[in-house]
Amino acid sequence: MEIPPPDPAKLLASWMEWERGDVTPGRVMANLKTGGLRELLEGLAREEGALAVSTGTDGSGPGQAAGEASQPWAPVV
Repeated sequence: MEIPPPDPAKLLASWMEWERGDVTPGRVMANLKTGGLRELLEGLAREEGALAVSTGTDGSGPGQAAGEASQPWAPVV
């Protein structure tokens, strides 16, 4: 059996149900998992990796100059 490709609109609808408080966090996680969120994110990560390689960038984040050291994220308490 072939798994259908992820539907970003359907995944967003599941997320919005949670934001409105219509479903529990566990239910939304199950919906995102069965809806193909992992596959969608893997595909985006592959595309971004291919873009970084094809453009010769070093993988620096958005708004960050190539060669600029990235700072790890730290929570503010």
